Amino acid sequence: MTDLALPAAAAGEHLPATPTAPALNPYDVYLNALQSPESRRTMKGCLDRIAQLITGDPRTTGADIPWERLRYEHTSRIRALMLERGWSPAHVNKHLVALRRVLKEAWRLGLMTAEQYQRAADLPPVKAHRLPAGAAVPRESLAALLRTCQQDDRVIGRRDAAIVATLYSTGCRCAELVGLTIADYSPGDRSLRVRGKGDKERLVYLNPDAVKLVEEWLAIRGWTPGALFPVVRKGGQLERDERGHLRHMTPRALGMLLDRRFQQAKVARRSPHDFRRTFIGDLLDAGVDLATVQAIVGHSSPATTARYDRRPERRRRDAVDRLTLPKL
Repeated sequence: MTDLALPAAAAGEHLPATPTAPALNPYDVYLNALQSPESRRTMKGCLDRIAQLITGDPRTTGADIPWERLRYEHTSRIRALMLERGWSPAHVNKHLVALRRVLKEAWRLGLMTAEQYQRAADLPPVKAHRLPAGAAVPRESLAALLRTCQQDDRVIGRRDAAIVATLYSTGCRCAELVGLTIADYSPGDRSLRVRGKGDKERLVYLNPDAVKLVEEWLAIRGWTPGALFPVVRKGGQLERDERGHLRHMTPRALGMLLDRRFQQAKVARRSPHDFRRTFIGDLLDAGVDLATVQAIVGHSSPATTARYDRRPERRRRDAVDRLTLPKL
């Protein structure tokens, strides 16, 4: 660690420069244990940023850090540095989760004692309440987006219309949608088998309007194994992997796709997660109970689902509307 990253009381403790072999490196072991590529990418980014805080070198990655040598004076300083840099509470807490998990792997590998692990990982989360980021997708924007896709008579237009309809109809997360395969679709009951966080599976259902657009897309796509919504090349060909299966898009590609379509529709940009936010809010507005909505969207806690409920905000706004300023 650099002097910047070390509290004065620990300045005499130096970490070795030689990285641990991958088979025993808590960084590699932790990332390899994550089942979702999106989770691996996210947690790798967190650990790499922590490593750069430790060394002060932007080229450092988590593979270069002997995590098993970290003690409480180090980890508490890392937490303080994140706050000093103005990171949001949610951003800090996500990095603390990654830090605790890589320390736990160091303990599991026998590289640090249980007491050393427990002391180093004993970091309180940053407490704060923030309103959910993002915004709902207005119905007029959704209509403009679908119209733009359907007016595009190319293969990619049919695919994009089906993607937009599926996002709104199911509330799938970005990574969940791009991970769908043709085998996950059941035309008989209009369902999709979704693999969510923690590799938990659930069934989601397409409404009749969405089914129509998905079936129009499948008439072009066919039933070749692979991604339900694959990569489409400029010439309209569907891209295949080395097995001949249709290749999955990345979450980043999905975001760029939506950005392009929103721009073409000349409406305000919304993120893929904004469709999920809209789906949850619309279900709650329609009177669907919280527990059912929680099960549909795959939240582990009803408190998470409740954060998307727009009804309390409307009640507060309506209460304020009862007040009037005095006449002048």
